[in-house]
Amino acid sequence: MADLFVPEIMTELRKDIVRVPEVIMGASGIKIFGKLIRSIIFTTDIAIIRNTNANAVIAVYPFTPHPAITKSIIEAADIPVFSGVGGGLTQGMRSAYMSLFAEAQGSLGVVLNGPTPVETVHDVCQVVDIPVISTVTSKYSEIDEKLAAGITIINISAGKDTADTVRFFREKYPELPIIATGGPTEESIKETIEAGANAITYTPPSSGELFSRKMDKYRKIEKTN
Repeated sequence: MADLFVPEIMTELRKDIVRVPEVIMGASGIKIFGKLIRSIIFTTDIAIIRNTNANAVIAVYPFTPHPAITKSIIEAADIPVFSGVGGGLTQGMRSAYMSLFAEAQGSLGVVLNGPTPVETVHDVCQVVDIPVISTVTSKYSEIDEKLAAGITIINISAGKDTADTVRFFREKYPELPIIATGGPTEESIKETIEAGANAITYTPPSSGELFSRKMDKYRKIEKTN
């Protein structure tokens, strides 16, 4: 069947958004509570979260999770949020409590870091009724016990080896939902999808980079006037 025409509605004030690479549309997506998720923007910047065409946001950050941060992101977002709840420095019951807070505040899912012990995975899976996602950093990550404890999705972030790592786990688990980082180019994103990723995380330019581009544009306009 031929591709259907998709009308797009934008306004002058909202047309300048952060768009995820079009190639991500080639991913199958993961359907969670009826919502099809293909593209996931990786940021905690509320301004970017409010101005993107991504299907969802993954809000993880290099500090211990805090309910105030989760609440702020979810309230500002107009797309589903996957909230980081620890697993590295933060473990045990604090991760479980953070997961409860995240679910109560409206998170579509919660994300545990790679080093999360199985006991913490079990604690989190026992208290929430949303998907619990485990981050995988290499093909050597042990996930069998975590899957048995209740993990429903894995999030592969293996740097330059991400596509190979996706391929490894896809062969081992043919039906396991896999989110993966796509890398910096359309070619690397396509390779990751072809390796078996169902959804792709995209790291956007920072607000500083985006503002710098806009200022360059303004300077050029002033120069020509």
